[in-house]
Amino acid sequence: MTSENPTPPTSERHTPVLKDRCINLLAPAFEVARAAGRTPVVIDATLGMGGHSEAMLQRYPDLHLIGIDRDMEALGLAGERLAPFQDRTDLVHAVYDEIKDVLDDLGIPSIDGILMDLGVSSLQLDERDRGFAYSFDAPLDMRMDTSRGQTAADVINNYSEEELVRIIRKWGEEKFAGRIANHIVAARQKAPLTRTGELVEIIRNVVPSGAAKTGGHPAKRTFQALRIEVNEELSVLEKAIPAAVDALGLHGRAVVMSYHSLEDKIVKSVFAAGSSSSAPAGFPVELEEHKATLKRLTKGTEIPTAQEIAENPRAASARLRAVEKIRIRSAA
Repeated sequence: MTSENPTPPTSERHTPVLKDRCINLLAPAFEVARAAGRTPVVIDATLGMGGHSEAMLQRYPDLHLIGIDRDMEALGLAGERLAPFQDRTDLVHAVYDEIKDVLDDLGIPSIDGILMDLGVSSLQLDERDRGFAYSFDAPLDMRMDTSRGQTAADVINNYSEEELVRIIRKWGEEKFAGRIANHIVAARQKAPLTRTGELVEIIRNVVPSGAAKTGGHPAKRTFQALRIEVNEELSVLEKAIPAAVDALGLHGRAVVMSYHSLEDKIVKSVFAAGSSSSAPAGFPVELEEHKATLKRLTKGTEIPTAQEIAENPRAASARLRAVEKIRIRSAA
């Protein structure tokens, strides 16, 4: 018996965010590799459903792509989508702070480009049983890699009230964190919380209705906090951005899209440090080892146009930064 509503192909389920802008920023690095007689190599460090990767492979018939994702379901779907290019792809189950290990395993010393599309993927938001979305009831999971690690239910039911306050306030930037944590603890004393719907109901009863007019759905910030905590997203990102920069060869480029201020702050810090002189204040001469290793390709963050948002509403909160490696720092 066939389903009346078969799952559409991955290409129809997923519209990659700022696709053309990302590829256009990476393109000059691919051309440098070609001019040097090399096969250009790019990493899609957040492969997801493979939309950006497919577009890059279609535009550049000599490009070799390394796709990384911690989500096995995403790797499977991306693998199907990218099957026509399988002789030019390596798809790897890993977290994106493991870039060096991935390259070492593949015997690739450096890359020409890297793309990072941070945050939760379209696949994870759309798969109801993953628990990422507050708009429908599902198990409290939120793991990007469902093969390991604690779930959102583990956090909700086992963390102390003080720990819940800390993560909801810090990772969710939620000003009602104390009240939310207090009501979670009270509710779980009656029975463990296992469903997103239960958590949403608790939050709705705590967050004043007026707050939703400016902050969106009342559960948005708490769900963000739980997702970040479960997947250790920011601690991973703090290692991943320097690893991405280190992996670039000369004139290689990194393009990163973030979706909230906590992510963007980490990206901005690494890119700013690399694009600034490291000479001590007042030092009379800038030595070679003090010179910047990066050139910023975007002025601050670039944001989506109205047309890009209309084509893909999930692009609305995207903030894009890009850099080029202009100097290889010599080993100490």
